[in-house]
Amino acid sequence: MKKLNHIILGLLVTLIIACTNKKKEAIVTETKPEEVNAKRFFPKLDSTRYNVAFLIMNGTFNTEFTAPFDIFQHTKFRENIKAMNVFTVANTLEPITTFEGVRILPDYNYIEDVLPKIDILVVPSAEHQLDSDLKDAAMLNFVKKVNKDALFITSHCDGAFVLAKAGVLDSVTSTTFPSDIELYKKTFPHLKVADNALFVHDKKYITSAGGAKSFEAALYLCEYLYGKEVAQSLAGGLVIDWDVNNVPHLIIP
Repeated sequence: MKKLNHIILGLLVTLIIACTNKKKEAIVTETKPEEVNAKRFFPKLDSTRYNVAFLIMNGTFNTEFTAPFDIFQHTKFRENIKAMNVFTVANTLEPITTFEGVRILPDYNYIEDVLPKIDILVVPSAEHQLDSDLKDAAMLNFVKKVNKDALFITSHCDGAFVLAKAGVLDSVTSTTFPSDIELYKKTFPHLKVADNALFVHDKKYITSAGGAKSFEAALYLCEYLYGKEVAQSLAGGLVIDWDVNNVPHLIIP
């Protein structure tokens, strides 16, 4: 009986030691938060395409973000064109909550990350672009930096306020959300503003009234880059009757 008790006790001691070692091993190999961040997901970008960055922030309105995103993202399904890589940038990697409550995980933090070269910057409208966002120095500096080398800078609805505050629209004609036109003129009295155009293309800047017209401004850029046939194909995929001549717009050579 004593011998049996010794055997059982020995087995228990062995088991306790084994469990302790396993616990120590788990503690040693535990992944640190910074290691998780270092391995976070980055979008896979095709180097043969245009890089299109969407500047998002809390309060971004869904339509002005998703409309051009849909149009541009679908270019990758068209053959024999230089399609677009689409991705989001923000001042954080934490989820962005849109005005309507959709949560979006940004691809890049423009303050801390090394970003890919941006060919096209899209600035959708957001809840606070008429007030606190215009005081965001980091964001405005980001816009100014991208503006130096980007092929196109675009805005939808009140996104024009951000571009205007950053000073990139000083030498061109632009537009914004129809009911905010007067405020736009008052806030930036030095700007040339188109009152009745639903989108304006002047030099490399395309500004739109926003809302459903965000689709049309995005389709216009695609027609400009790829031709009418591709633009109509993209529109057809989203059941949009597209003819640029039916949209009040202003193109300044």
